[in-house]
Amino acid sequence: MINFLLKDLSKMAFLNALLLMSFSLFAQNPERIFREVAKTESGVEFSTSDGKYIFRYFTPEVVETAFIPSGEEYMEKSHAVVLEPQAVNFTVSEEKESVIIDSEGLDIVVSKMPFQVTYFFEGEKVISEKAGYSKGEELEKIDFNLTEAEVLMGGGARALGMNRRGNRLELYNRAHYGYETKSELLNFTLPVVLSSEKYLLHFDNAPIGFLDLDSSFSNTLSYETIGGRKTYQLVVGKTWENIVGNYTLLTGRQPLPPRWALGNFSSRFGYHSRKEVEETIEKFREEEIPVDAVIIDLFWFGHEITGTMGNLEFATDSFPNPEEMMHNLAQDGVKTVLVTEPFILTTSNRWEEAVQNDVLAKDSLGKPFTYDFYFGNTGLIDIFEPGAQKWFWNIYKELTQMGVGGWWGDLGEPEVHPEDLIHATGTANEMHNIYGHYWAKLIHEGYENAFLDQRPFILMRAGAAGSQRFGLMPWSGDVNRSWGGLKPQPEISLQMGLQGLAYMHSDLGGFAGDNLNNELYVRWLQYGVFQPVYRPHAQEEVPSEPVFREQRTKELAKKAIELRYKLLPYNYTLAFRNSTEGLPLMRPLFFEEPDNFRLYSVAGTYLWGKNFLISPVLQENIKEQEVYFPKGSNWFDFYSGKKYSGGSTATIQLQEEYIPTFVRGGAFVPMTKPLQTTQNFSAEDVELHYFYDREAGETEDILYHDDGKTPETFATGEYELLYLKSRKEGNKLQLSISKKAGKEGRSLEFKEIDLIIHNLQRKPKEILVRGKKIPFKYHATEQRAVLPVALKENNTTLTFIN
Repeated sequence: MINFLLKDLSKMAFLNALLLMSFSLFAQNPERIFREVAKTESGVEFSTSDGKYIFRYFTPEVVETAFIPSGEEYMEKSHAVVLEPQAVNFTVSEEKESVIIDSEGLDIVVSKMPFQVTYFFEGEKVISEKAGYSKGEELEKIDFNLTEAEVLMGGGARALGMNRRGNRLELYNRAHYGYETKSELLNFTLPVVLSSEKYLLHFDNAPIGFLDLDSSFSNTLSYETIGGRKTYQLVVGKTWENIVGNYTLLTGRQPLPPRWALGNFSSRFGYHSRKEVEETIEKFREEEIPVDAVIIDLFWFGHEITGTMGNLEFATDSFPNPEEMMHNLAQDGVKTVLVTEPFILTTSNRWEEAVQNDVLAKDSLGKPFTYDFYFGNTGLIDIFEPGAQKWFWNIYKELTQMGVGGWWGDLGEPEVHPEDLIHATGTANEMHNIYGHYWAKLIHEGYENAFLDQRPFILMRAGAAGSQRFGLMPWSGDVNRSWGGLKPQPEISLQMGLQGLAYMHSDLGGFAGDNLNNELYVRWLQYGVFQPVYRPHAQEEVPSEPVFREQRTKELAKKAIELRYKLLPYNYTLAFRNSTEGLPLMRPLFFEEPDNFRLYSVAGTYLWGKNFLISPVLQENIKEQEVYFPKGSNWFDFYSGKKYSGGSTATIQLQEEYIPTFVRGGAFVPMTKPLQTTQNFSAEDVELHYFYDREAGETEDILYHDDGKTPETFATGEYELLYLKSRKEGNKLQLSISKKAGKEGRSLEFKEIDLIIHNLQRKPKEILVRGKKIPFKYHATEQRAVLPVALKENNTTLTFIN
């Protein structure tokens, strides 16, 4: 019907007609009276009886709306948005009953009486305000109309199911110790909503509040807050990749992490001494289980859990000569990561220093605000105060110069944050949800200024919208060590990836409790191969490190970790695409079928990058599980090679050694030969796997390579790209590998690559390179051909003749 209407109506008349059809059902605030409209330098401004509406475009697919109540000033500063508004072509037309902002992307129709704001994209209505802005006794609110059936996602990290509609979500970062299948509130609460109607709303405001996803079942979406900005951005796109890409363009993209961050971590709560750290890493080497980092929890600065937080210096009786320890570990390819917290206890060695340097948040009298919590009597570093930032960074700088390779920021919600506490820039409730955001910013910018040759690793338990641009690596908190704890982990990571924080991951094996369950541990580590950060971590009563588990469990864990390392080139390319395009590493199935309503509730099967379909085992003692294979491609079992048609559902028999893992037909998957540490990785180790499917048509992909440690390699051109393409014509399969340096004169590291072609049911008659036959090996049992390929300067094309 819409296409028919568009043929007979102008675009503006069509928008008016569509608006009138729906207006009577969704009338807005009848007391808000339109006064006038004016086109400004950056957008469009409407005057009303109770304030001003300001609309401005960031891109054709991202528009910002702000309401400024009468008597208030426009609050321009955003903690989240970094994109400057771009030049977008639009016109403003005033009709008798409405004003139409007609752009090259999102269109806005404002009805005059009663006042109503409605958004359109590509001729389709996206969403409309309901009562718009209103102010109650305690909270200010902006609300919107919803359609009856749309699925709502977002709100940060929660364990509520993929469809979070029907919940009123508190926006207050808070830890939930030992959570399992349901958690309404976790460490990352983001004012972001995504809809199955293919839009994203970001409420650009810091103070605490609520995100009401139609809890009253009145088809109403509401953002509620104690104060601050009345500003939101609406983000659309033709695909989900476009939508998430547009949102991360708006709020910033994650810098490419150091390559070692994709390896295995040795971590527990916690290592008590240098001796314990070194013996643990030695155990990894003895067992030949790869490892790239060791995380040292709070015992590095004190012998007890309580009383010493804030020391922020090595306890040298238990960690003698820490520089030597970290140097030796680094020589062995193992980075040292230290935990830090923002609390300075009154019993710590630095209390007087912190007071004298005026780095602590205040009470109403301007004195350091002190209070009790689990770890002791404490003050809180005022992360918003420039002098406190400098003081805190100098501690990080000194320790980094000693050899620390990465940082863990714990308890940064902050875990206990009394509302009477006052920061340099606002009250505790106004600043609470962005405390971790500015903490990560401090470390990130410190590295940019002081360590120009080193990418930071910043593990944080709390953050905000846009925190990804500071390289923040979030994790899902103190999950219970149980099957109930494992079950929501894919959901949490998928949701956070949609909201820009694509490195959300879990403590592999679970954190809280003394549950010794080998099957659970193995299945969690097998799932971890296909989550962004591979970091087993737990309370020390039951070891989190595989080297201390019983033999069979250790063997299975080793297999999983070895696969993680084998996929390093693939995973590093995923990280590159996240840094340049904003694409999540873990992706929901609806990325493949955006119009399949059923898939918006699915988290138990997901995509790892573009080419892997993963179905983790999330239940105990099961022998089989159903897997849905998205349309558009065939899928091949990664281990057996069995083919599954896109759009089908199959019952998969489970194996002890691995979880169900499938590869897209026609996919290129770069892998590497065995490694014990990513420090030893080089381009010479790369194997290129191609998964042949005669129905795949043309396919293409890339492989990104750089030194794995220097910041901004893509911007400076210090990288190499392989462009990979496949095409089938009759009985011929043609593969093309093109090399490109980031800048002229850069030495190319890819000289030769081992090519493995899978799913070849019979031996190719011949393989040609530039018309010349080349030798190859064919393994009939595995149905694959293997051959080394010398890569020429520009393009290498191989032709397989069946």
